[in-house]
Amino acid sequence: MLYHLYDLQHALLTPARFAAEMTRAAFQNPWNPVSHTQMGRTIAASAEVFERVTRRFGEPEWGLPETVIDGKTVKVTEETVVEKAFCQLIHFKRATKRKDPRVLIVAPMSGHYATLLRGTVEALLPHHDVYVTDWTDARQVPLSEGRFNLDDFITYLREFMSLLGPQTHLIAVCQPAVPVLAAVSLMASDEDPNQPLSMTLMGGPVDTRISKTAVNTLAEERPLSWFENAVIETVPAYYPGAFRKVYPGFLQLSGFMSMNLDRHVGSHMKFFQHLVKGDGESAEFHRKFYNEYNAVMDMPAEFYVQTIDTVFQRHLLPRGQMKWRDPLTHKLVDVRPSDVEHTALLTIEGELDDISSRGQTTAAHDLCYNLPQRKQFHHLQMNCGHYGIFNGSRWRTEIMPRIRHFMREFDPGCDPVPARDLAGAPDVAPDRFNRDKHGIAATRRWLKERDNTKREKKDAPQDA
Repeated sequence: MLYHLYDLQHALLTPARFAAEMTRAAFQNPWNPVSHTQMGRTIAASAEVFERVTRRFGEPEWGLPETVIDGKTVKVTEETVVEKAFCQLIHFKRATKRKDPRVLIVAPMSGHYATLLRGTVEALLPHHDVYVTDWTDARQVPLSEGRFNLDDFITYLREFMSLLGPQTHLIAVCQPAVPVLAAVSLMASDEDPNQPLSMTLMGGPVDTRISKTAVNTLAEERPLSWFENAVIETVPAYYPGAFRKVYPGFLQLSGFMSMNLDRHVGSHMKFFQHLVKGDGESAEFHRKFYNEYNAVMDMPAEFYVQTIDTVFQRHLLPRGQMKWRDPLTHKLVDVRPSDVEHTALLTIEGELDDISSRGQTTAAHDLCYNLPQRKQFHHLQMNCGHYGIFNGSRWRTEIMPRIRHFMREFDPGCDPVPARDLAGAPDVAPDRFNRDKHGIAATRRWLKERDNTKREKKDAPQDA
């Protein structure tokens, strides 16, 4: 019912949204004398803000037709290598003969489209052969295609890795850190010849017990039945995925917004002010960010519920109790990260991450305790939140160079990075993982010190 009401509300607002768009166009027309006045810009700004906050944003395009290597522009072609019911494997094929590390970026299935990682792909393209998992909006998948849960997610990853071969590096951004680690563990247990050379886990909830966030607390405090009854909806009959149970994108977007509501409201107020002042550059930056941020997709209910149960409530992977159902035999198979000995591991966390906070991703090192020390690395990016781990200036200048170095260390046959490109993003090696410095105990000491500092500042007397 909620899904139908949301669609009805959107339909009822269509005339008003159309009128707002016409008003904006009229008062931004340079031939209209009023468009050059304060009143005209205010009316146009009001109309645009209204139109945008009531719009449903579709899946954005990748928009990466080229990259620059050694100062030369190189054409990039977006190819679909594999097309499955719930995912497409996208290859960004570069018109170059360079031999660079083959990278599979595993995008999260957590509400936003894979294009949220556009900045991630763009920074890697010059010196990597990039593939990305592009997950499909569940409301577009016919019910006849069957269900899709966490076990299927892991199965897809294993199939993609087998297709790409053993000379592959994995990057898991946020939520897929758990299924990526599980898939690599299963391949290690099977002694699969297509085990990847390395895996980079970025801001992922490997063990959420270490440091709590608002997201973790919500998932833990409410019973699984609450999620099944409160946020799972049925796709209406007029969509291709009619009658499929999903966690709707509009509910997910509401959750994203509510976590930092003041920030989003303030951002839209500044957007209005930029439009009135005629600050086109700042207004366009707002448009680009929110065009991506507001574009959300439905998630299969089975995947969402199983992820809540496995990752956030029962913590099965760090407790050594996670199992994967083999689609061929239908038997449950133990997921044993301790079997990983071939695939090198790099974990990356942001100091200010309020989604997967410090220590949650680093826990992967304790689970892969048979992995040689020379294959374990970690990087903590200071003054960086969750989004900044894979997008923005810190990603491009501090995090990406470390990943680039890490991959080439375990893929020595690759071409070197051109000297001209190193000038903009110098080569930096990530730190070797040190349990005394980066481990769980060290993280908990840091969290305790941080909380004590906050408490002392709060209790300190204020100057008159």
